[in-house]
Amino acid sequence: MGADSGVLGVVIAVVGVIGSILVARISNPRDRDRDRDRDRDQDDEREPAAEGGSPQSPELKVSPEIWRRFTVLENKVDHLTMLVEEMRERVSSLERLLRLAMRIIRRANRKLRAAELPPEEVPAELVRYSIE
Repeated sequence: MGADSGVLGVVIAVVGVIGSILVARISNPRDRDRDRDRDRDQDDEREPAAEGGSPQSPELKVSPEIWRRFTVLENKVDHLTMLVEEMRERVSSLERLLRLAMRIIRRANRKLRAAELPPEEVPAELVRYSIE
């Protein structure tokens, strides 16, 4: 294994790299299509429009029925968003009232214990709203 085998290895590696690049370029038609489309777009920009106006803009054309459906969906989403906000406000005010009820029950129980009477039982539903 002398210098000849090292040079031969480098030549084979270079040929392999070049071959793999060529295969990748040939097997990937998107690059060619993209280049062809880009060239076509540049040609279209250079040519004046046939109808006397500016060249056609690459806008997406959507049927009126689809736009109507989008509008209906947007309205429904807006309505649901408004309902969620209203319910969030209701929930927060109900939680505030439940915490207030729990405070009143705790205060009443302290007074009952001070008077040496049995305290009222706290409903299990209100326990999680306890501040103390």
